[in-house]
Amino acid sequence: MTAPFQHRRFAVDDDGNDLGYLLSLPDGYQDGPEPWPLLLFLHGALERGEDLTLLTAHGPVRQITEGARLPFVVVAPQCPSHSSWVAELSALAGLVAEVEQEVRVDPDRRYVTGLSMGGTGSWALAARYPHRFAAAVPVCGSWLRESAPRLTTVPVWTFHGDEDEVIPVAHTERLVDALRELGGPVRFTRYPGVGHDSWTRTYDDPEVYGWLLTQSRDRGPLAAERPV
Repeated sequence: MTAPFQHRRFAVDDDGNDLGYLLSLPDGYQDGPEPWPLLLFLHGALERGEDLTLLTAHGPVRQITEGARLPFVVVAPQCPSHSSWVAELSALAGLVAEVEQEVRVDPDRRYVTGLSMGGTGSWALAARYPHRFAAAVPVCGSWLRESAPRLTTVPVWTFHGDEDEVIPVAHTERLVDALRELGGPVRFTRYPGVGHDSWTRTYDDPEVYGWLLTQSRDRGPLAAERPV
């Protein structure tokens, strides 16, 4: 693991449940008192366990490991091998709250993203806590169509390959259709001919991070303040 990450643990409860996580502070964080956007990244099922180096395989953690400097406080927890993100929603909310006690985070610019199991977790977390997140980017995930009414205030940009045999694209289509019926702020990018790995293309696209930076919970869309 390279220097930009701090290795931390969050105590979920008094029964010994905890989450290991990586924390990365953006360039310029130490230069002034201003708060920064927070990006919560949820990995896929194969990265569960107790080895935080597994998180370097994909997404913003991979990019930062390879030298990218993203303009967010990046929080990347690791799901226990016996669990899933949907079972850890309260723990994730508690983790974000604890990080915000120690790190300067703009409470109106919290974002969640994830891939596969983490894409499902992103949908579920935004639906559980719709007033806490300014935007969500679920990648090849799946969640309940019935959650759409709780997501109508959360801007979503979701991605899925149309040849995904692990989580078929219909899972995303159903929820996107439900959100559009309700007038929810949702964008859907379908990758023709792409299987389950729709995350590499998504996270390598600077427009995705640029779009996130334009979302603010209290002010609506705004111009990006810091370049990607």
